[in-house]
Amino acid sequence: MRQFIDRFLSMEAASGILLIIAALIALIMANSPLNHLYVHLFDTTLQVRIASLNIEKPLLLWINDGLMAIFFLVIGLEVKREVIEGELSSRDKASLPVFAAIGGMVVPALIYLFFNHHDADLKSGWAIPAATDIAFALGVMALLGKRVPASLKVFLLALAIADDLGVVVIIALFYSHGLSLPALGVAGVAMLGLLMLNRRGCVSLTPYLLMGVVLWVAILKSGMHATVAGVLLGFMIPLRIKGHNHSPLERLEHSLHSVSGYIILPIFAFANAGINLIDAESVFHISLSLGVMLGLFLGKPIGIFGASWLAIRLGAAKLPQGTRMLQLFATAVLAGIGFTMSIFITSLAFPGMDVQIDQARLAILMGSFFAACGGYLLLRSCTQKPSSSA
Repeated sequence: MRQFIDRFLSMEAASGILLIIAALIALIMANSPLNHLYVHLFDTTLQVRIASLNIEKPLLLWINDGLMAIFFLVIGLEVKREVIEGELSSRDKASLPVFAAIGGMVVPALIYLFFNHHDADLKSGWAIPAATDIAFALGVMALLGKRVPASLKVFLLALAIADDLGVVVIIALFYSHGLSLPALGVAGVAMLGLLMLNRRGCVSLTPYLLMGVVLWVAILKSGMHATVAGVLLGFMIPLRIKGHNHSPLERLEHSLHSVSGYIILPIFAFANAGINLIDAESVFHISLSLGVMLGLFLGKPIGIFGASWLAIRLGAAKLPQGTRMLQLFATAVLAGIGFTMSIFITSLAFPGMDVQIDQARLAILMGSFFAACGGYLLLRSCTQKPSSSA
């Protein structure tokens, strides 16, 4: 288990570096003579048509609805594995990350609403600062190497997974509109088929993935966000099957981790981080920007640390072994990096509102940058460099 976690953390760190590079390239292109090419690329319409089934979307939405469904599939696989036999598998293990995740979602949302409750259009963005970007956060933590206790890395990983699950619930409940009952019926049949495959102990991944494509199309057409299909599919992949040594879930998770971390997330960052900063007035809105920036940079650490401190004081959770409260707070600051998931929620919160989307994305970049720098410096100051002596 420890080797698996070490490999996972190492890969997420590398993914964070690729995310930064992709975001910087997007910003450079959007603020250069290449801006027209950048905009035209992601406005290009792609169509898939089979008989009466027609899916026609610009490239940007194929990335956000299609490729990101694979990213959410990985989240579903991670959550299931952690709940069954990982860091969320028992009350003692799950208590602190779950309490921390809840606090880290509620407080940023309240801060955002404090600044934007008066605007009916902007209120829908309350969930933007509620998400933690696992790739960036673990990537920054990895820069400190062995200075950081392993238990603190595991806590951040479990916190991010619990946070991701919360984001999925938010998307399903609050960012699904105009539901189609026939399409939901097809989705229900697809889920039933997946459940039957699971119950019969099917070890081949092919039937699950084919049924998952049907589920994705049905949920896309239903009015729910298509990425929810990825999580539901992940929950249906069996972790252990009696009489078989290999795990279908771990096999699929291992195959998709590299694709998700090294390809899908950088493509998403490149497609969504291209903000035109030349006309600064059009990308800065006081209440929206403050709500997002302060929600990430202040709301996240206050919510995570406050809920963790309360849970520990009440005896409902325990401090990670070998760590101190200051180190826990530094980790909470680092969890204020909300790049990928926050940008993703922005596109759901402000559909067709390009100005507000750019304003929110710029605030996300700034808030995440402050959280990354603040978390790194604070964590570095409260951890000791390991001794080089034998």
